Amino acid sequence: MTTTPAPVPVRSHAELLELVSRLDLATKVRLLTGATSFTLHGEESIGLAPMAFSDGPTGVRGLKFTGGDHVALFPSATVLASAWSEETAHEVGEMLAEEAERQQIHVVLGPTINLHRTPLGGRLFEAYSEDPLLTGRLAAAYVRGMQGRGIGACLKHLVANESETLRNYMNSVVSETALREVYLLPFEIAVQDAGAWSIMAAYNDVNGVPATEQDHVNNGVVKGEWGWDGLLMSDWFATKTSAPAALGGLDLVMPGPDGPWGEALVADVESGAVAESVVDEHVVRLLRLAERVGALGSEDQRRTWPAESLAPDAPARREQLRRLATDGMVVLRNEGGVLPLAGTGRVALIGRHGVDTICMGGGSATVNPPYQVSIADGLREALGDRLTVVDGVEVRERAVAAEPSAITDPETGEPGLRVAYLDADGVVMSSEHSSVSSVVTGWDDVLPRPTEQVVLTARLTQPGPVRLGVVGGGRWTVDLDGEQVGATELVAEGSDPGESMLKPPVWTVDTHSTATDGRGALVTATLTVVRSEPQPGPDGKLSTLSHVIASGMGMKGLVVSPVPAPAEQVLAAASTTAADADVAVVVVGLTEEQETEATDKSTLALPGEQDAMVSAVAAAAKRTVVVVNASTPVLMPWFDEVDAVLVVGLPGQEGGHAVADALLGVREPAGRLVTSWPSADGAAPAWDVVPDGLTLEYRDGTFIGYRGFAAGRAAAPAHWLGAGDGYGAWTYGSARLVEGDAGAPAVEVTVANTSDHDSREVVQVYLRPDEDDQPVRLVGFAPVRVPAGGEGTVTVATDSRLWRRWDEAADAWGAPLSAGTLLVARGLGDVRAELPLAPSR
Repeated sequence: MTTTPAPVPVRSHAELLELVSRLDLATKVRLLTGATSFTLHGEESIGLAPMAFSDGPTGVRGLKFTGGDHVALFPSATVLASAWSEETAHEVGEMLAEEAERQQIHVVLGPTINLHRTPLGGRLFEAYSEDPLLTGRLAAAYVRGMQGRGIGACLKHLVANESETLRNYMNSVVSETALREVYLLPFEIAVQDAGAWSIMAAYNDVNGVPATEQDHVNNGVVKGEWGWDGLLMSDWFATKTSAPAALGGLDLVMPGPDGPWGEALVADVESGAVAESVVDEHVVRLLRLAERVGALGSEDQRRTWPAESLAPDAPARREQLRRLATDGMVVLRNEGGVLPLAGTGRVALIGRHGVDTICMGGGSATVNPPYQVSIADGLREALGDRLTVVDGVEVRERAVAAEPSAITDPETGEPGLRVAYLDADGVVMSSEHSSVSSVVTGWDDVLPRPTEQVVLTARLTQPGPVRLGVVGGGRWTVDLDGEQVGATELVAEGSDPGESMLKPPVWTVDTHSTATDGRGALVTATLTVVRSEPQPGPDGKLSTLSHVIASGMGMKGLVVSPVPAPAEQVLAAASTTAADADVAVVVVGLTEEQETEATDKSTLALPGEQDAMVSAVAAAAKRTVVVVNASTPVLMPWFDEVDAVLVVGLPGQEGGHAVADALLGVREPAGRLVTSWPSADGAAPAWDVVPDGLTLEYRDGTFIGYRGFAAGRAAAPAHWLGAGDGYGAWTYGSARLVEGDAGAPAVEVTVANTSDHDSREVVQVYLRPDEDDQPVRLVGFAPVRVPAGGEGTVTVATDSRLWRRWDEAADAWGAPLSAGTLLVARGLGDVRAELPLAPSR
């Protein structure tokens, strides 16, 4: 496979400005709003080609929000971050760049580098960590990997965007100290250390000013103090104004073709409200991005896309994704060395997440993978007839669109369904096969006229009891073999357009299907799109979002699933199966209901009767291993009842194979937690995600996560950031201070692996300042691989940016920290050495 990356940019600011001077005002403004949902306008008069963007936290989805081409599904960002490895992050950046090249995508919208401030955040799975240094260093490595191949990365979401509830309207109130020392720090690291080419401004307000209008952050800090020369784009539909956003540092409004700029921004320039030089500077930044990704210049100056590329299901890609997933899995308990299971006799796999493993979260991180391997499939391939698999208790509160394998297109017989789009006159504008059971209307349509009706038809693959229904706002009728089984009108709950896409309303009915002439029953679900007059949002404003919500845009789909068995029956079967096996592996977790964009959690408890299932199995089994299929903290009241706990997160399309590798010791699950796991609901330094009115105060200040736990601002967590055992056993020998870079000390540490397994350790160094108002903080980390029975020495550099402190009175960085103690640790729950610092470094 060969590719020609984008050429190294050579045009100076003055040369780019000269190109801009050739354009009239209307053309310049036109370039500053997207052409479509995920593309930008070109302008051949100056050699500017159209550019394509794609969502990208867990795969490069392409230009379609749902459906579209098959693309590789990566482990979630939280899983990848759990490797605590810049090499891993760099490799992921390169792999995503390859996926982008295959689809001719110029900019991938990632990484997400907001912090895990509260464990209730619904979108945490696609961000790295609660710690700003770990997040920033991994983000910088990811950016270097991606941009090294000429594909632009986009840091998101600037800034203080740590929860989803009322995200389009809420106001994050953050002290300047916390903003500088914590929430801006990952962006600063990725800008300074990797030169990220673009950043995305968030939906929320920050201290009363929309993120898209933040002169202080956007112009003052990022473009001013940091000297950043990249492009600042809006989150999709986030821009609320014309002149304030243009003056506040925003360069590009997304999506297109409509938005608050256009004629309004032209009028603002003509009236003098916005200087034309401001527009010119925005276009210069757009052209600089275009040059960097190979979309500016003559035809022979632009990048050449690869003629061949690695398919998302190619053996090499499968191997990479399998390895990356296992490397991010975390062993939290392993009593008696029950793991790895190599040589174990009969294994019982129990739980819905075992047979229907959740491999990705919801929202813009969702992709259309070529396949997803369940844990049952992975273990069955490895263990053969030594494995017994039983389903578990119900894990969902709401029905979801059908698995493609449950339905077939009545015209082609392929897995999936038939979708017809009709206009206002009932004319079929398009009839097409969909390999997925849900579609989006009003978003990335390429139809000649607006859609007024959508007809979904499919044949059921199995006769018998079935839960049948529909997903999405609008007026529905549902027929089964010509007989109507239901009619309903569904309305999205909230005022976020994302909810109509990511948390659409659902209606279901339990019925019975039969097979006729060897064919499954025919389901027809007809949707009439409902549009309304725009209404003011919770902030009282009639914004672009109000028009989007009123347009009827959203996800529409067909529900087909088995009717759930009673919980008592399921628990009894689980206990019986567990008792007959040598070891029981119980898989529990969350789904995209909890781990998704546009909605937050209300509890860390596992949904349904999963806790009862674990306890029932543990009481019956000889040995019990629990696999947690969730990328964010969950409560584990049964923790002391089981022998082992393995956290596998959302492991991507190779998930089942990767879990099998981890359980059987084919590859070590050497991950470490990237977020502290609270011991109970509410027991965290920051908890609430629901704004008071529309205001959410960041009262924890700089004491985010483990920092607040260490300061006694909440009960000690069940598991600290950095915790994880792998299959090694570690003793720490000498630890001493050595000379570091940029005036920050380093620590040289010797570790010994006393286990029978080759293993990987992550040595962590924390600074505990003497000052009571200063939190303990991670200042450095370094991995080291050590063979069984061997020793290794590693030098952990500390980052000088973590020794700074912001002086609010002076509105500047003050004298750096000097007095305190460096803690050498495996997370703050397992400190191995303390190194006092002299009062002055």
